[in-house]
Amino acid sequence: MVNNLNRQLDAIMAQRGHVAGLVLAAGKGTRMKSDKPKVLHRLLDEPMLWYVYQALSRLLPEANIFSVVGFGSQEVAKAFPHQAERFVFQEQQLGTGHALQCAYPRLVENGFSKLLVVNGDAPLLTGQALERLLAASQEQAADIAFISLELADPTGYGRVVRTESGDVQAIVEDKDLASRPGAQAIQEVNAGIYCFDVAALVDRLEGLSNQNAQGEYYITELIDLALASGGRVVAVNEGEDEQFLGVNSPRELIGCEELLKQRRVDQLLDSGVTVHAPDLVRIGPEVSVEPGAELSGPLEIFGRSRIEAGARVDSNVWMRDAGIGPSAWIRQFSHLESVQVGQGCQVGPYARLRPETVLEDGAKVGNFVEVKKSRLAAGAKANHLAYLGDTQVGEQANIGAGTITCNYDGKNKHVTTIGSKSFIGSNTALVAPVEIGEESLVGAGSVITRDVPGKSLAVARSKQKNLPLKKVGD
Repeated sequence: MVNNLNRQLDAIMAQRGHVAGLVLAAGKGTRMKSDKPKVLHRLLDEPMLWYVYQALSRLLPEANIFSVVGFGSQEVAKAFPHQAERFVFQEQQLGTGHALQCAYPRLVENGFSKLLVVNGDAPLLTGQALERLLAASQEQAADIAFISLELADPTGYGRVVRTESGDVQAIVEDKDLASRPGAQAIQEVNAGIYCFDVAALVDRLEGLSNQNAQGEYYITELIDLALASGGRVVAVNEGEDEQFLGVNSPRELIGCEELLKQRRVDQLLDSGVTVHAPDLVRIGPEVSVEPGAELSGPLEIFGRSRIEAGARVDSNVWMRDAGIGPSAWIRQFSHLESVQVGQGCQVGPYARLRPETVLEDGAKVGNFVEVKKSRLAAGAKANHLAYLGDTQVGEQANIGAGTITCNYDGKNKHVTTIGSKSFIGSNTALVAPVEIGEESLVGAGSVITRDVPGKSLAVARSKQKNLPLKKVGD
């Protein structure tokens, strides 16, 4: 059976240009109690719709993936600009069947023969499950194939009604159970993931009605219409597989996120990454961590961050889109965003690296140092209480505690350049644009407004005066 399904799947994949994917993403999700479109609520810092697109992209080219949007469609388009040209707008959200009616003309004009329909609120869905559904649809020549589940508590789901011989007879929505005696006890439910024969849809879509408790057009009624006209309907039972669970409330969102989090940590542990306090580690789906790296929770790493072998990331660190080189050490309570940290660097504790910051090999940024859009060359150090903005720091240069580069004049940002092996004394203000030459020394407490030549001493502070101390009343 498995080998036969694989052969059928290979046949479909050979013609995958004729298979389309349709994501139903138009609903507001009133139980989320939020003004944000439901599909934009985030799990491990990615919108749940992102996960659905990832599952579909395992099978289909991007050009074959369409989405029905409605509530908050502009926000969804902003979040997924590459998908927006294939959005179908559902002005009134009149049910899943109505969403399919809205999208059908786009599918026909593009010549698709098979259609996968998935919900945009199913972030645990995998491409392998969709492959199995496609293969079963092909093998059994189904007009409609869908995924079903066996749930101990089926509340909220449509029930799959079967004949005595096991064939699908109907799907009864949860709100309509009273109209179907015996359906309340059924534990097999509809997961809301379908594969349709596009050519067989046209007449059945026109036959949909909204004579139900919700007054909506259900996709599930297409099953009744198909069976009534002699069509073939197949349910692919996936048991209790949790990946098909949808998100309808904040509680369910966090439940799915916990499952995704655990999957991710398990993958890292199995690959050779050391993860301390794993229950407190949240790693995004596009983060890359090489074997031999060491992570300690609580910890959050998101975006397209990359942690190379031998790197160490301590507890209470947050990072997004950060590249951490081999043997680098990111110490506690540091915050890194869109930065590159080279081999053997040290960051923190309590450091903040802002976008477009680069630390070359062996550079150090210490406690309570903020660096923005700057480059520290190999071996450069800013160990304490400093701000470096729009700054180029040369090799082996040392930035004293309390140093700031004054990069903003109220209208524009300006660059500060600090030459290699220079030493900037504590509590120095470098007023950009300004250049400190190589191997120069700037005296502590100076305000530098002009360039300093190489191998020079610069001191810019008022002369010290010692005056007699007068007693109060003298």
